[in-house]
Amino acid sequence: MKRRNRILVRIGGAALALSVMGSTGSAQWTEPVRNKVGGSPNIKVLSHIPLGGYFRVMDIDVEQEMSRPYAYVSQSRDRQGFSIISLADLTKIKKIYSWTIENPELHGGTGGMKPQSFKIKGRYYLAQSLQFGNSGPDADLGAVIADITGLPDTSKIRIVARIKEKEYLGGFHNIFAYKHSDGRALLFTTVGGPWANVYDLDKIVSGAPENTWLIGRIPIPEMAATQVGNFGYHDYYVAYDAGTQQDKFYGAGRGGYFIYDVSQIGRQNPKLLTSIVGASGITSGHTFTPTPDHKFAVAETEYQYAPLRIFDLRPGLEGKVNTISQSIGAWSPDWRTNAHNHEVRWPYVFVSGYEDGLQVFNMMDPTNPTTMGWYYTCLCPHQTGFGGVPQWEGTSIFNGAFGIDVRNADGLVLISDTQTGFWAFRMDGFEGWNGHDWSMPNISSAQDWDKGPDGAPKQTPATGGAGR
Repeated sequence: MKRRNRILVRIGGAALALSVMGSTGSAQWTEPVRNKVGGSPNIKVLSHIPLGGYFRVMDIDVEQEMSRPYAYVSQSRDRQGFSIISLADLTKIKKIYSWTIENPELHGGTGGMKPQSFKIKGRYYLAQSLQFGNSGPDADLGAVIADITGLPDTSKIRIVARIKEKEYLGGFHNIFAYKHSDGRALLFTTVGGPWANVYDLDKIVSGAPENTWLIGRIPIPEMAATQVGNFGYHDYYVAYDAGTQQDKFYGAGRGGYFIYDVSQIGRQNPKLLTSIVGASGITSGHTFTPTPDHKFAVAETEYQYAPLRIFDLRPGLEGKVNTISQSIGAWSPDWRTNAHNHEVRWPYVFVSGYEDGLQVFNMMDPTNPTTMGWYYTCLCPHQTGFGGVPQWEGTSIFNGAFGIDVRNADGLVLISDTQTGFWAFRMDGFEGWNGHDWSMPNISSAQDWDKGPDGAPKQTPATGGAGR
């Protein structure tokens, strides 16, 4: 058998990894699709709902309990807020509610960015992150919390709290709701400064004083302080590692990607475990998602021609290297574009690929990821994407499939597209996901709000857990 080598090919400034068979072999290259409509035979469309047109849609979230068949879509521009989609009948998916910030015409910025549903003491809530310009109202408003327990009766929806960040105006670009191993429901948020904020959601929804909500911060390490700009994190993921019994924060932002131990957040300062810095083509991280066993991670960098890179985290986590600086694999649906957000359900990675719509690849072999399926949702010409606020329309590739989520119980795949709205899909052979079926921890972005993370010790009132 010929030896398979890895080479790096420079295309428009990005390093793409290709597989080459021996010294006499040739790189396998597929010309990208030019007319991006339709999809692969194994991807089936269940529903498509337009939600306002060009850049009026941002991220998406779906509740994981089948008894709560609802998805939440963030909306922007003149629809700054969120919409609720009913999945009760998958043959008749429909929008049932929209909330918009008061006096939207006075608000600048993008508006609704990311929704995150969560559950506390039998009640259901939605955290909706917001970003407004400094010159209008609510420049310090980062998120609203809505009580959505009464669904499908939308008349019972109430905004019960508003989270504000007065030190760094401009709101929260990203949020992540997490069920901590000690039983707390926490909200991790980006801010305009060199750290992430961490809030106690129980305190927020119970009506505790506002000055008690913020319980901790996760800094951008000093090693990244020389990078251009004053921003901190762009995106992150938080998950429990049963092998090390740690709650781990995976942050992407200025300088690269950083992993912290946040097991004692709010009681002790987070501890930096390892980082990915100095990797070719990366000065700032965008999205960072580990596999359920925390051995590998998929990392996105937000510029045209950049592939999704796959990193082996073990050398850094085991102390064999100070920092990780080289990827072991890379994947891109089209070298001319840029893949955006992603959800890892081992061995599959579900991607919202901007112009490339829904994309799915298999990372069973992290050094050789393989495309499994796709469906083009943008329906847009190449390079007609976001041009910035307030002009919006531009010539970038940042247009199309923005957010993605997966309902683990039945394998429903949802996309929010900045251009065309809400989409629901099925992939042949993917009828649900549980990590144990793959000899993996049952860990993903989906939270078990009742039991806590898979593998974590059971919590009791005496240990400060869910019964507090």
